Amino acid sequence: MTVRIGYAAGAFDLFHVGHLNILRHARNHCDMLVAGVVSDEMLHEVKGVDPFIPTAERADIVRGIRFVDHVHIERVPDKLAVWREVGFTHFFKGDDWRGTEKGNRLEREFAEVGVEVVYFPYTAHTSSTQLRRALEVASAETLYDHELRSESA
Repeated sequence: MTVRIGYAAGAFDLFHVGHLNILRHARNHCDMLVAGVVSDEMLHEVKGVDPFIPTAERADIVRGIRFVDHVHIERVPDKLAVWREVGFTHFFKGDDWRGTEKGNRLEREFAEVGVEVVYFPYTAHTSSTQLRRALEVASAETLYDHELRSESA
């Protein structure tokens, strides 16, 4: 019997229920789950985003999730290179990638090396992008309130 090694990657910054859901679903579809945590440098390079929580801390958080057997720090954007490092048989992604150019390319590349791409429902009501925007708005409002108080003093 072949061991099904799953791989679910993400920034896992501002950890939320969507992250938990994908890890939970992934673990139910494999014998061993490796969670890829995208490094600070790669997150900045690929998405132009600086995480709130540093790589090492995000890796510790994800490592503490009972569904995760191992954590791999992603330092390159090439998923085939990551596959060569980790050796997974199944790659898990949110279904917001299904049918997209990136998703189709990923499926083709992984099919060539025998890796199955499995999609799970994307948690639309909660995302790191939404949380990041809310924090930026709250931070701007706090700064504005502080400036108003300073001017009136």
